[in-house]
Amino acid sequence: MNTSLIGARDRFAQAHPERRVAANGREWGFTRIGESGPALVLIPGTLGHGDIFWQPIERLRDRVRILALTYPQSGGIADWAEDLAELMDRAGFGTATVLGSSLGGVTVQYFAAVHPERVETMVAANTLSSPGEIAALPQYANIDGTSIEELRAGIAERLRERARSHPDQAELSALLLRELEVRISEASLRTRLKALRFAPELPEIALPRERIVTVESDDDPMMTPAMRARVRARLNPGRSVRFASGGHFPYVTRPDEYARMLEQALGV
Repeated sequence: MNTSLIGARDRFAQAHPERRVAANGREWGFTRIGESGPALVLIPGTLGHGDIFWQPIERLRDRVRILALTYPQSGGIADWAEDLAELMDRAGFGTATVLGSSLGGVTVQYFAAVHPERVETMVAANTLSSPGEIAALPQYANIDGTSIEELRAGIAERLRERARSHPDQAELSALLLRELEVRISEASLRTRLKALRFAPELPEIALPRERIVTVESDDDPMMTPAMRARVRARLNPGRSVRFASGGHFPYVTRPDEYARMLEQALGV
């Protein structure tokens, strides 16, 4: 198995160790990089720490102030939206471009709805228009009543199947398996799954459409074409970025193009 992505991510994590910070009684992980330029907040999906964005971070770090976040072991979408405002304050970000992928995309939509004054541009990436769309999926059916071994095994099998059907994404699957099996604790995994399963319906967002960006991939195994269309219909973005390939994690599989998308959103 080729694990060069794991090695590259690990080297980044060693050079920029994640630190911990409390917000409203919840402990977040964060990586803060860059000393000048516009502010950018990055929020991952279920399978990732903030440093899973390491490749775009490395391309932008000399021109952008970046805060990459890792979820706490408690709370949910509405809680995290309030935490995000506090974390931005602590980073000295009055406003920021806020990008969330998958679970992070639900979080930033909620944040932009309740704190539009803090958002320069909202980037909702590879995500949902309504958390209810995932309620019937097996990994969300009985989170508390399923052992952590079963939860991890179910997700791991889907990652391995993706590697078999898309050999070009085998390194990505290996990276995500490492996240799942080594780096994400039981409490954190359960919290992330439950945050989506029991998320509130997303409020309307008052941002002007030119400050809304959506991101999707044609081959995203998690988000069907209908689900992606509903995100665009709900948000009516001023810009919709579409990757022909890249799966559910184009910031890992298409980092140069992803960084260019962020450069345009940030104006750098």
